[in-house]
Amino acid sequence: MFAEIITIGDELLIGQIVDTNAAFIGKELNKVGVSVYQITSIQDDKKHILSALKEASKRVDIVLITGGLGPTKDDVTKHTLCEYFNDTLIQDKTALNHIEELFKKYSDKPISEINRQQAMVPSRAVVLHNAKGTAPGMWVKQEGTVFVSMPGVPFEMKYIMQSKVIPRIISEFKRPYIQHKTFVTYGIGESDLAERIEEWESQLPKIIKLAYLPSLGLVRLRLSAKSENKEELKAAINEESKKLVSLISDIIYGEDGDDKLEVIIGKLLTEKKMTLATAESFTGGKISEMLTANSGASKYFKGSIVSYATEAKINVLGVSEQIIKKKSVVSEAVVLEMAANVKKMLKTDFAIATTGNAGPEKGDSEAEVGTVFIGIASPTRVFAVKLQQGSQRERIVDKSVNKAFELLYKEILAH
Repeated sequence: MFAEIITIGDELLIGQIVDTNAAFIGKELNKVGVSVYQITSIQDDKKHILSALKEASKRVDIVLITGGLGPTKDDVTKHTLCEYFNDTLIQDKTALNHIEELFKKYSDKPISEINRQQAMVPSRAVVLHNAKGTAPGMWVKQEGTVFVSMPGVPFEMKYIMQSKVIPRIISEFKRPYIQHKTFVTYGIGESDLAERIEEWESQLPKIIKLAYLPSLGLVRLRLSAKSENKEELKAAINEESKKLVSLISDIIYGEDGDDKLEVIIGKLLTEKKMTLATAESFTGGKISEMLTANSGASKYFKGSIVSYATEAKINVLGVSEQIIKKKSVVSEAVVLEMAANVKKMLKTDFAIATTGNAGPEKGDSEAEVGTVFIGIASPTRVFAVKLQQGSQRERIVDKSVNKAFELLYKEILAH
Protein backbone atom coordinates (compact mmCIF):
# COMPACT_ATOMS: atom_id res chain seq x y z
CA MET A 1 0.00 0.00 0.00
CA PHE A 2 1.42 3.35 -1.09
CA ALA A 3 0.94 7.00 -0.19
CA GLU A 4 2.11 10.27 -1.66
CA ILE A 5 2.70 13.41 0.39
CA ILE A 6 2.09 16.80 -1.20
CA THR A 7 3.20 19.88 0.72
CA ILE A 8 1.85 23.19 -0.56
CA GLY A 9 3.39 26.60 -0.08
CA ASP A 10 5.67 29.05 -1.85
CA GLU A 11 7.57 29.46 1.43
CA LEU A 12 8.79 25.87 1.10
CA LEU A 13 10.12 26.37 -2.41
CA ILE A 14 12.07 29.54 -1.64
CA GLY A 15 13.68 28.02 1.45
CA GLN A 16 11.92 30.32 3.89
CA ILE A 17 10.91 27.34 6.00
CA VAL A 18 12.01 23.71 6.10
CA ASP A 19 9.42 21.06 5.30
CA THR A 20 9.24 19.06 8.53
CA ASN A 21 5.63 18.00 7.88
CA ALA A 22 6.51 15.45 5.20
CA ALA A 23 9.08 13.77 7.44
CA PHE A 24 6.58 13.46 10.28
CA ILE A 25 3.81 12.13 8.03
CA GLY A 26 6.19 9.61 6.47
CA LYS A 27 7.17 8.24 9.88
CA GLU A 28 3.57 7.94 11.02
CA LEU A 29 2.52 6.14 7.83
CA ASN A 30 5.45 3.76 8.05
CA LYS A 31 4.40 2.72 11.56
CA VAL A 32 1.12 1.36 10.22
CA GLY A 33 2.47 -0.36 7.10
CA VAL A 34 1.94 2.38 4.51
CA SER A 35 4.93 3.00 2.23
CA VAL A 36 5.57 6.52 0.96
CA TYR A 37 6.02 6.38 -2.80
CA GLN A 38 6.81 10.06 -3.36
CA ILE A 39 7.02 13.42 -1.60
CA THR A 40 6.24 16.54 -3.64
CA SER A 41 6.44 20.23 -2.71
CA ILE A 42 4.48 22.59 -4.92
CA GLN A 43 3.44 26.23 -5.28
CA ASP A 44 0.25 27.58 -3.78
CA ASP A 45 -1.17 27.69 -7.31
CA LYS A 46 -4.43 26.14 -8.56
CA LYS A 47 -3.06 24.65 -11.79
CA HIS A 48 -0.05 23.21 -10.01
CA ILE A 49 -2.20 21.66 -7.29
CA LEU A 50 -4.64 20.15 -9.79
CA SER A 51 -1.78 18.64 -11.78
CA ALA A 52 -0.15 17.19 -8.65
CA LEU A 53 -3.41 15.62 -7.48
CA LYS A 54 -4.08 14.06 -10.86
CA GLU A 55 -0.61 12.55 -11.16
CA ALA A 56 -0.56 11.29 -7.57
CA SER A 57 -3.91 9.53 -7.97
CA LYS A 58 -2.37 7.36 -10.70
CA ARG A 59 0.41 6.14 -8.40
CA VAL A 60 -0.89 5.63 -4.89
CA ASP A 61 -3.77 4.63 -2.63
CA ILE A 62 -3.64 7.69 -0.34
CA VAL A 63 -2.67 11.28 -1.12
CA LEU A 64 -1.89 13.42 1.93
CA ILE A 65 -1.81 17.20 1.46
CA THR A 66 -0.63 19.84 3.91
CA GLY A 67 -0.79 23.60 3.55
CA GLY A 68 -3.12 26.18 2.08
CA LEU A 69 -5.93 25.91 4.64
CA GLY A 70 -5.47 29.13 6.60
CA PRO A 71 -7.78 32.15 6.96
CA THR A 72 -6.07 34.33 4.34
CA LYS A 73 -7.36 34.98 0.82
CA ASP A 74 -4.28 33.54 -0.90
CA ASP A 75 -4.97 30.02 0.41
CA VAL A 76 -6.50 28.22 -2.56
CA THR A 77 -6.27 24.55 -1.60
CA LYS A 78 -9.87 24.06 -0.46
CA HIS A 79 -11.32 25.71 -3.56
CA THR A 80 -8.99 23.73 -5.78
CA LEU A 81 -10.06 20.48 -4.14
CA CYS A 82 -13.67 21.35 -4.93
CA GLU A 83 -12.75 21.87 -8.57
CA TYR A 84 -10.82 18.59 -8.67
CA PHE A 85 -13.73 16.64 -7.14
CA ASN A 86 -16.37 18.60 -9.09
CA ASP A 87 -17.86 19.54 -5.74
CA THR A 88 -19.11 22.62 -3.87
CA LEU A 89 -18.32 24.10 -0.49
CA ILE A 90 -20.80 23.81 2.36
CA GLN A 91 -20.66 25.07 5.91
CA ASP A 92 -19.84 22.44 8.52
CA LYS A 93 -21.72 23.43 11.68
CA THR A 94 -19.42 21.51 14.02
CA ALA A 95 -16.36 23.22 12.56
CA LEU A 96 -18.04 26.63 12.80
CA ASN A 97 -19.02 26.07 16.44
CA HIS A 98 -15.45 25.11 17.23
CA ILE A 99 -14.08 28.26 15.56
CA GLU A 100 -16.56 30.44 17.45
CA GLU A 101 -15.60 28.80 20.75
CA LEU A 102 -11.92 29.41 20.10
CA PHE A 103 -12.57 33.10 19.44
CA LYS A 104 -14.63 33.45 22.62
CA LYS A 105 -11.90 31.77 24.64
CA TYR A 106 -8.75 33.30 23.20
CA SER A 107 -9.64 36.54 21.41
CA ASP A 108 -11.13 39.84 22.47
CA LYS A 109 -12.10 40.58 18.86
CA PRO A 110 -15.32 39.40 17.18
CA ILE A 111 -14.99 36.55 14.74
CA SER A 112 -14.44 37.77 11.18
CA GLU A 113 -16.09 36.51 8.01
CA ILE A 114 -12.68 35.26 6.82
CA ASN A 115 -12.44 33.04 9.88
CA ARG A 116 -16.00 31.82 9.42
CA GLN A 117 -15.03 30.73 5.92
CA GLN A 118 -12.71 28.13 7.44
CA ALA A 119 -15.81 26.12 8.35
CA MET A 120 -16.59 25.75 4.62
CA VAL A 121 -15.65 22.29 3.34
CA PRO A 122 -16.33 20.21 0.21
CA SER A 123 -19.75 18.58 0.53
CA ARG A 124 -18.29 15.09 -0.07
CA ALA A 125 -15.59 15.45 2.57
CA VAL A 126 -15.46 13.69 5.89
CA VAL A 127 -14.45 16.52 8.22
CA LEU A 128 -11.48 15.77 10.49
CA HIS A 129 -11.83 17.80 13.67
CA ASN A 130 -8.86 20.07 14.44
CA ALA A 131 -8.81 20.62 18.20
CA LYS A 132 -5.57 22.61 17.91
CA GLY A 133 -6.70 25.24 15.41
CA THR A 134 -9.46 26.69 13.26
CA ALA A 135 -8.92 24.89 9.93
CA PRO A 136 -10.40 21.36 9.90
CA GLY A 137 -8.85 18.49 8.02
CA MET A 138 -10.73 16.74 5.21
CA TRP A 139 -10.95 13.15 3.96
CA VAL A 140 -12.36 12.54 0.46
CA LYS A 141 -12.46 9.28 -1.48
CA GLN A 142 -12.65 9.30 -5.27
CA GLU A 143 -12.27 6.40 -7.70
CA GLY A 144 -10.43 4.23 -5.18
CA THR A 145 -8.00 6.90 -4.01
CA VAL A 146 -8.26 8.67 -0.66
CA PHE A 147 -7.29 12.34 -0.48
CA VAL A 148 -6.52 13.82 2.94
CA SER A 149 -6.03 17.56 3.36
CA MET A 150 -4.55 19.01 6.56
CA PRO A 151 -3.34 22.44 7.70
CA GLY A 152 0.33 23.23 7.19
CA VAL A 153 0.86 24.42 10.77
CA PRO A 154 2.95 21.55 12.18
CA PHE A 155 1.30 21.11 15.59
CA GLU A 156 -2.17 21.19 14.01
CA MET A 157 -1.17 18.73 11.30
CA LYS A 158 0.38 16.37 13.86
CA TYR A 159 -2.78 16.35 15.94
CA ILE A 160 -5.02 15.55 12.97
CA MET A 161 -2.59 12.98 11.60
CA GLN A 162 -2.26 11.05 14.84
CA SER A 163 -5.79 11.34 16.21
CA LYS A 164 -7.87 11.22 13.01
CA VAL A 165 -5.99 10.11 9.90
CA ILE A 166 -3.98 7.16 11.22
CA PRO A 167 -6.95 5.53 13.03
CA ARG A 168 -9.05 5.88 9.88
CA ILE A 169 -6.33 4.35 7.70
CA ILE A 170 -6.09 1.42 10.11
CA SER A 171 -9.85 0.84 10.04
CA GLU A 172 -10.33 1.18 6.27
CA PHE A 173 -7.25 -0.43 4.72
CA LYS A 174 -5.59 -3.81 4.92
CA ARG A 175 -1.88 -3.17 5.26
CA PRO A 176 1.28 -5.30 5.37
CA TYR A 177 3.37 -5.36 8.51
CA ILE A 178 6.49 -3.22 8.44
CA GLN A 179 9.25 -3.34 11.00
CA HIS A 180 12.52 -1.44 11.31
CA LYS A 181 15.42 -1.94 13.66
CA THR A 182 18.26 0.57 13.60
CA PHE A 183 21.64 0.23 15.28
CA VAL A 184 23.78 3.31 15.87
CA THR A 185 27.52 2.75 15.48
CA TYR A 186 30.41 5.09 16.13
CA GLY A 187 34.10 5.36 15.37
CA ILE A 188 34.08 3.61 11.99
CA GLY A 189 33.44 4.82 8.45
CA GLU A 190 30.69 3.52 6.18
CA SER A 191 33.04 1.64 3.83
CA ASP A 192 34.96 -0.03 6.66
CA LEU A 193 31.70 -1.01 8.31
CA ALA A 194 30.36 -2.46 5.04
CA GLU A 195 33.51 -4.55 4.65
CA ARG A 196 33.23 -5.83 8.19
CA ILE A 197 29.65 -7.11 7.75
CA GLU A 198 29.83 -7.97 4.05
CA GLU A 199 29.39 -11.74 4.45
CA TRP A 200 26.42 -11.35 6.80
CA GLU A 201 24.78 -8.76 4.54
CA SER A 202 25.08 -11.00 1.48
CA GLN A 203 23.09 -13.73 3.24
CA LEU A 204 20.14 -11.60 4.42
CA PRO A 205 16.67 -13.06 3.76
CA LYS A 206 14.77 -11.52 0.85
CA ILE A 207 12.20 -9.87 3.11
CA ILE A 208 14.91 -7.83 4.88
CA LYS A 209 16.71 -4.84 3.45
CA LEU A 210 19.74 -3.10 4.95
CA ALA A 211 20.39 0.63 4.69
CA TYR A 212 23.51 2.57 5.69
CA LEU A 213 22.70 6.01 7.10
CA PRO A 214 25.98 7.87 7.75
CA SER A 215 26.22 11.16 9.63
CA LEU A 216 29.03 13.05 11.33
CA GLY A 217 31.03 10.43 13.22
CA LEU A 218 28.15 7.95 13.23
CA VAL A 219 26.67 5.32 10.94
CA ARG A 220 23.18 4.00 11.44
CA LEU A 221 22.42 0.51 10.16
CA ARG A 222 18.70 0.10 9.50
CA LEU A 223 17.13 -3.30 9.00
CA SER A 224 13.72 -3.07 7.30
CA ALA A 225 11.25 -5.87 6.69
CA LYS A 226 7.79 -6.01 5.16
CA SER A 227 5.53 -9.05 5.25
CA GLU A 228 1.90 -10.12 5.48
CA ASN A 229 2.99 -12.52 8.22
CA LYS A 230 3.70 -10.61 11.42
CA GLU A 231 5.36 -13.50 13.25
CA GLU A 232 7.62 -14.32 10.31
CA LEU A 233 8.68 -10.69 10.12
CA LYS A 234 9.50 -10.42 13.83
CA ALA A 235 11.43 -13.67 13.87
CA ALA A 236 13.51 -12.69 10.85
CA ILE A 237 14.36 -9.24 12.22
CA ASN A 238 15.30 -10.64 15.64
CA GLU A 239 17.46 -13.39 14.18
CA GLU A 240 19.40 -11.09 11.86
CA SER A 241 19.77 -8.47 14.59
CA LYS A 242 21.45 -11.02 16.85
CA LYS A 243 23.87 -11.95 14.07
CA LEU A 244 24.69 -8.31 13.38
CA VAL A 245 25.27 -7.46 17.04
CA SER A 246 27.68 -10.39 17.38
CA LEU A 247 29.79 -8.87 14.58
CA ILE A 248 29.87 -5.22 15.68
CA SER A 249 28.99 -5.12 19.38
CA ASP A 250 32.17 -3.16 20.11
CA ILE A 251 31.03 -0.18 18.01
CA ILE A 252 27.29 -0.12 18.81
CA TYR A 253 26.20 2.35 21.46
CA GLY A 254 22.46 2.03 21.01
CA GLU A 255 19.45 1.72 18.78
CA ASP A 256 17.46 4.46 17.08
CA GLY A 257 14.99 5.73 19.60
CA ASP A 258 17.46 5.22 22.42
CA ASP A 259 19.02 8.17 24.19
CA LYS A 260 21.68 10.24 22.47
CA LEU A 261 25.26 9.44 23.38
CA GLU A 262 25.63 12.48 25.63
CA VAL A 263 22.54 11.35 27.56
CA ILE A 264 23.92 7.83 27.88
CA ILE A 265 27.17 9.34 29.18
CA GLY A 266 25.22 11.30 31.77
CA LYS A 267 23.44 8.18 32.95
CA LEU A 268 26.70 6.27 33.21
CA LEU A 269 28.34 9.03 35.23
CA THR A 270 25.31 9.26 37.52
CA GLU A 271 25.29 5.49 38.10
CA LYS A 272 29.01 5.50 38.86
CA LYS A 273 28.71 8.68 40.96
CA MET A 274 31.42 10.31 38.87
CA THR A 275 31.73 13.82 37.46
CA LEU A 276 32.84 15.64 34.32
CA ALA A 277 34.28 19.00 33.26
CA THR A 278 35.20 20.41 29.86
CA ALA A 279 37.81 22.81 28.51
CA GLU A 280 36.81 23.90 25.03
CA SER A 281 38.58 25.98 22.45
CA PHE A 282 37.42 25.69 18.82
CA THR A 283 34.22 23.86 19.85
CA GLY A 284 33.19 27.06 21.62
CA GLY A 285 31.13 25.49 24.40
CA LYS A 286 29.12 23.15 22.19
CA ILE A 287 30.08 20.08 24.23
CA SER A 288 28.89 21.66 27.46
CA GLU A 289 25.77 22.97 25.73
CA MET A 290 24.80 19.46 24.63
CA LEU A 291 25.48 18.07 28.10
CA THR A 292 23.45 20.72 29.93
CA ALA A 293 20.50 20.39 27.53
CA ASN A 294 19.57 17.29 29.52
CA SER A 295 17.71 17.40 32.82
CA GLY A 296 19.76 16.29 35.80
CA ALA A 297 23.07 17.29 34.22
CA SER A 298 24.11 19.11 37.40
CA LYS A 299 24.53 15.74 39.10
CA TYR A 300 27.56 14.92 36.99
CA PHE A 301 28.61 17.98 34.98
CA LYS A 302 30.53 20.52 37.05
CA GLY A 303 31.30 23.16 34.47
CA SER A 304 33.30 24.31 31.48
CA ILE A 305 36.05 26.75 30.64
CA VAL A 306 35.74 28.04 27.08
CA SER A 307 39.32 29.17 26.54
CA TYR A 308 38.87 30.26 22.96
CA ALA A 309 41.79 32.68 22.81
CA THR A 310 45.37 31.70 23.54
CA GLU A 311 45.48 34.20 26.40
CA ALA A 312 42.54 32.46 28.07
CA LYS A 313 44.30 29.12 27.87
CA ILE A 314 47.27 30.65 29.67
CA ASN A 315 45.62 33.04 32.14
CA VAL A 316 42.44 31.14 33.00
CA LEU A 317 43.17 27.50 32.32
CA GLY A 318 46.82 27.61 33.34
CA VAL A 319 48.34 26.09 30.20
CA SER A 320 52.11 26.69 30.04
CA GLU A 321 53.03 29.63 27.83
CA GLN A 322 56.35 27.94 27.09
CA ILE A 323 54.62 24.80 25.82
CA ILE A 324 52.37 26.87 23.58
CA LYS A 325 55.38 28.72 22.14
CA LYS A 326 57.30 25.50 21.64
CA LYS A 327 54.54 23.15 20.47
CA SER A 328 51.84 25.55 19.12
CA VAL A 329 48.43 26.21 20.62
CA VAL A 330 47.00 23.46 18.40
CA SER A 331 49.01 20.52 19.68
CA GLU A 332 48.81 17.35 21.71
CA ALA A 333 50.85 18.89 24.53
CA VAL A 334 48.41 21.77 24.93
CA VAL A 335 45.24 19.69 24.87
CA LEU A 336 46.72 17.31 27.45
CA GLU A 337 47.34 20.24 29.80
CA MET A 338 43.88 21.62 29.14
CA ALA A 339 42.23 18.32 30.08
CA ALA A 340 44.39 17.73 33.14
CA ASN A 341 44.06 21.31 34.39
CA VAL A 342 40.28 21.63 34.07
CA LYS A 343 39.87 18.25 35.78
CA LYS A 344 41.99 19.48 38.68
CA MET A 345 40.43 22.95 38.86
CA LEU A 346 36.84 21.68 38.98
CA LYS A 347 37.69 18.53 40.98
CA THR A 348 36.08 16.03 38.62
CA ASP A 349 36.71 12.41 37.69
CA PHE A 350 36.75 13.02 33.92
CA ALA A 351 37.44 15.90 31.60
CA ILE A 352 37.21 16.63 27.88
CA ALA A 353 39.43 19.20 26.18
CA THR A 354 39.50 20.45 22.60
CA THR A 355 41.92 22.58 20.62
CA GLY A 356 42.11 22.90 16.87
CA ASN A 357 41.85 24.99 13.77
CA ALA A 358 38.28 25.07 12.43
CA GLY A 359 39.08 27.74 9.85
CA PRO A 360 38.57 29.43 7.58
CA GLU A 361 41.90 31.03 8.60
CA LYS A 362 44.71 29.52 10.65
CA GLY A 363 44.48 31.91 13.62
CA ASP A 364 47.09 31.56 16.38
CA SER A 365 48.54 28.34 14.96
CA GLU A 366 50.12 27.26 11.72
CA ALA A 367 48.23 23.97 11.86
CA GLU A 368 46.24 23.22 8.74
CA VAL A 369 42.51 23.95 8.81
CA GLY A 370 40.72 20.85 10.09
CA THR A 371 43.53 19.79 12.44
CA VAL A 372 42.10 19.11 15.89
CA PHE A 373 43.23 17.53 19.13
CA ILE A 374 40.82 16.01 21.65
CA GLY A 375 42.05 15.30 25.14
CA ILE A 376 40.46 13.04 27.74
CA ALA A 377 41.41 12.99 31.39
CA SER A 378 40.20 10.09 33.52
CA PRO A 379 40.96 8.88 37.07
CA THR A 380 43.88 6.84 35.72
CA ARG A 381 45.28 8.63 32.69
CA VAL A 382 45.31 11.61 30.35
CA PHE A 383 45.48 10.98 26.62
CA ALA A 384 44.84 12.77 23.34
CA VAL A 385 43.99 11.98 19.73
CA LYS A 386 44.85 14.00 16.65
CA LEU A 387 42.32 14.19 13.83
CA GLN A 388 41.99 15.81 10.43
CA GLN A 389 38.33 16.79 10.11
CA GLY A 390 38.20 18.37 6.65
CA SER A 391 37.82 22.00 5.68
CA GLN A 392 34.23 23.02 6.48
CA ARG A 393 34.02 24.85 9.79
CA GLU A 394 30.64 23.59 10.96
CA ARG A 395 31.43 19.97 10.06
CA ILE A 396 34.82 20.19 11.79
CA VAL A 397 33.14 21.27 15.01
CA ASP A 398 30.27 18.77 14.85
CA LYS A 399 32.49 15.82 13.97
CA SER A 400 34.88 16.69 16.76
CA VAL A 401 32.10 16.99 19.35
CA ASN A 402 30.81 13.55 18.36
CA LYS A 403 34.33 12.12 18.54
CA ALA A 404 34.87 13.64 21.98
CA PHE A 405 31.73 11.95 23.28
CA GLU A 406 32.82 8.65 21.71
CA LEU A 407 36.23 8.78 23.38
CA LEU A 408 34.74 9.74 26.74
CA TYR A 409 32.11 7.01 26.54
CA LYS A 410 34.73 4.32 25.99
CA GLU A 411 36.84 5.70 28.84
CA ILE A 412 33.92 5.75 31.28
CA LEU A 413 33.11 2.12 30.44
CA ALA A 414 36.69 1.20 31.29
CA HIS A 415 36.33 2.52 34.85
